Amino acid sequence: MIAGNMKILNLATLPKSLYDILSHPEFSLEKLQALPDGKYQPEGAKWFCNVGDSQTSPAETRHTEFHKNYLDIQLILEGEEIINYSLTNAIGQSAVEKKPDLYILNNPVLTNGILLRAGDFVTFYPGEPHQALCMVKAPATVRKAVFKVPKEII
Repeated sequence: MIAGNMKILNLATLPKSLYDILSHPEFSLEKLQALPDGKYQPEGAKWFCNVGDSQTSPAETRHTEFHKNYLDIQLILEGEEIINYSLTNAIGQSAVEKKPDLYILNNPVLTNGILLRAGDFVTFYPGEPHQALCMVKAPATVRKAVFKVPKEII
């Protein structure tokens, strides 16, 4: 897991492949904030980005997920959320595959959390369990860009 802010991207110590994605001219924070909901993928790129609004809710109502083939970069465009996570490898733990490469853990143990606001991002590598969209004080709308990066280009 790596966390950072788009305004000081060079401090995040991202691998070059991830730095190149987040510094892509089409995907600056300001341009992402102006995009309508949808899926975006530069021509020829193996990675893509989904932009849209979601609702935060109490952590106890949120699922914990992990991926095997994709890394997530979760970037907050508007609002705030807490993402709970664990510094463990979830691959091999009891989970259900809800859709391709989206595994929901049956009995997650999350020991950490991070508060994210506009411009903040966090990466979750394959196998890293995370529980997104946890409310800060009350349920609220958060606008996010979620980049899906195939593990072979990390």
